[in-house]
Amino acid sequence: MKLQHHLGGIENLGPVSTEKRVFVEPWEQRIFGIHTVMMAESAHLSDALHRYPVDTLPTAFKSDWTWASLRTGAEDMQPFEYFKYRYYEKWLGGIAQFFVDQGYISAQELADKTAHYSAHPDAPLPDHPNAELTAQIDAYLQNGDSGYHALDGAARFRAGDAVRIGDPEAVDHTRLPGYLRNKTGVVDLVYPGAFSYFVSTDVDGIGAPMPVYRIAFDAASIWGKSEANTTIYADLYEAYVQPAA
Repeated sequence: MKLQHHLGGIENLGPVSTEKRVFVEPWEQRIFGIHTVMMAESAHLSDALHRYPVDTLPTAFKSDWTWASLRTGAEDMQPFEYFKYRYYEKWLGGIAQFFVDQGYISAQELADKTAHYSAHPDAPLPDHPNAELTAQIDAYLQNGDSGYHALDGAARFRAGDAVRIGDPEAVDHTRLPGYLRNKTGVVDLVYPGAFSYFVSTDVDGIGAPMPVYRIAFDAASIWGKSEANTTIYADLYEAYVQPAA
């Protein structure tokens, strides 16, 4: 697992930011908006529980884009590059690279547009309002998407079971925090139903819908005696959970 995703308990990383504003700069709101529109037009919504008219939307965007796509772009960064940039700068980098990789824009076109707006920061941005797309975005914001499914059969573990967390092969994007690998805990809650993820990470086991558990860990067993009398909880897919024995 890459350094930037294995930070639990690592000392001397400070200082810790105490910034409470969601958006520090106005451009960050626009990046969040671009990401939201991409999710609302994502091709994967054609199979969503809520029925969206994705196939007939008047848009050239025909790719899958979810929170997982955004996180994969950030997690694929070289670790020391990752630490150089602010939160929404990582979003911007991931989104821009996605559009280049998918062929929506070339790297040269992106460089030219960047140079243009750097030289003319007050130049108007493209503005092509479309009522149908606006309605789709509004519907997505109200109804969202869901990875919930009815559970076929029984969950492997029950509340109170002692379990050990696995150590699967690291992939571009994972739902398993690095500091929990090979740690033992106790199942605190079995969530009803089964859950899938927006993209398959089959190498580490996330694919078909499966149970999800809230697992309690003794923090001292993870981070040492200084964390005595502290319990941490993590929601983990069943693919990551093994019997303690």
